[in-house]
Amino acid sequence: MINKKITQINYTKNCEVYQLVIPMETGILIPEDDSVRLLSQILEELYYTKLNEAYSSQGRNPVVEPKILFKILVYAYMNDIYSSRKIEKACKRDINFMWLLQGNQVPDHATIARFRSKRLVGAVDDLFNQFIEKLKTYGEVEFKNIFIDGTKIEANANKYTFVWKKSTERFKAKLHEKIKKIVEEINFEFETEYIIPEPKAEVTYLQDILDFLNENKEFNNIEFVYGKGKRKTKVQRFIESISEAIERLNKYDNYSKIFDGRNSFSKTDQDSTFMHMKEDHMRNSQLKPGYNMQIGVEGEYIVGLDISSERSDQLTFIPFLKKLREKLSQIFNSVTADAGYESEENYMYLESTGQNIFIKPQTYESMKKRSFKNNISKRENMNYDEINDEYTCHNNKKLKVIDNKIRKSKSGYQASVTVYECEDCDACQYKPKCTKAKGNKKLYVSKKFIQKRLKSLENITSSEGIMLRTNRSIQVEGAFGVLKEDHGFRRFLTKGKINVKTEFTLLCFGYDINKFHNKIQNDRCRILLHEIKAS
Repeated sequence: MINKKITQINYTKNCEVYQLVIPMETGILIPEDDSVRLLSQILEELYYTKLNEAYSSQGRNPVVEPKILFKILVYAYMNDIYSSRKIEKACKRDINFMWLLQGNQVPDHATIARFRSKRLVGAVDDLFNQFIEKLKTYGEVEFKNIFIDGTKIEANANKYTFVWKKSTERFKAKLHEKIKKIVEEINFEFETEYIIPEPKAEVTYLQDILDFLNENKEFNNIEFVYGKGKRKTKVQRFIESISEAIERLNKYDNYSKIFDGRNSFSKTDQDSTFMHMKEDHMRNSQLKPGYNMQIGVEGEYIVGLDISSERSDQLTFIPFLKKLREKLSQIFNSVTADAGYESEENYMYLESTGQNIFIKPQTYESMKKRSFKNNISKRENMNYDEINDEYTCHNNKKLKVIDNKIRKSKSGYQASVTVYECEDCDACQYKPKCTKAKGNKKLYVSKKFIQKRLKSLENITSSEGIMLRTNRSIQVEGAFGVLKEDHGFRRFLTKGKINVKTEFTLLCFGYDINKFHNKIQNDRCRILLHEIKAS
């Protein structure tokens, strides 16, 4: 006889004697110094007006209050739980998650995922900024010294779904030539005078040709045939060729809109860009779809973040600072960044805002080497006559001004560049070591950039600059180390720039609360800078 008793859904009925018990208050089992208590206390003090606006006033109330669901998400990211299904499981099994739920029904993974990708999108920035303002009231940040750095994190996209801008332009040019030949055949066959406009085939123009061919098909009662052994008429072949051309042109035009100044994107996450990642397991410099994440750190806390599709940190600098200023309504006294952010445009922006500049020049490390100092081709190793505005090379030849040019960057910034040319390099015995040009050696110099670089070099080599650069390495690079190594966050779960930013903001939220908890427990509150210790 089969015993079906054990297979019933409610396992409590399997017991011969089942006694009804009163549930215990879960807070009793949580230690007094647990970080979940600090999380609940801080998030309870925030205003959730924007988050509540994401819900309709009509219809039934949400299963879990938005504020409680937000606490659940932040605490999950504090503890390296990113999957909505794993968060749901934690709510059922983890005592801390149960305590945060306050007796509410456990949300399912669909509710959690929908909350993260839809409800939270418009409110997460506001909540994060409120938290940073709270840290200021605790004396943990002062909006004085900010340390900026970026890292690339892989997108949730297939690495073989790339679309390249140059390839798209090349395919489109080939398609245009093919269309021209087809139209010439149509003109010859039907004695028409269709002309494809240069430099590209317009879809609307091809549609007129297609309409003409369809009218011809209906007028002559032409039936289309398919399969082996079937001979297609010229009209059918023309219609199929033009229809295919229109479809491909629409696809390439759509690609051009998606590029939006980029050189590549992924078909499975169109906001992501193919970049070089530090995690190069194949060791072949393979490009992967990803995002360039920028953060600003003060007092070991992430006070600002941004997401960019730009591969270069240099072009993300000004947009990041502008957004940070808008969100916090604050201007930091000093900005410290690595050599990857150095450019004339960035120097000029910081000068216009009155912020002290501590950006390491790109040549800072190489200038220390003997090989750099012995390189006679470098402008830094030539004597400069400021009065006559000319350089003197290793062979005592003069490099004089021959031209002034305007160099335009990708962001649209225009820099004035002075061109110097040597008076005579033909018989110079040092020419092979000095230049590879067939003619005379030329120097392209931005005087404004050199001036700002020297000022920044002076700043970073001062006692204050040395302390700030040391703290930049500890604080902002340390933050990325914790996020990627300790928390194991190396790939996004969501897709699209908006969802990715929400996910990264939650990660930074969790990082900051963990940091605040650790500083409280180790009695390190209100210490914003690490002192330099002598070895």
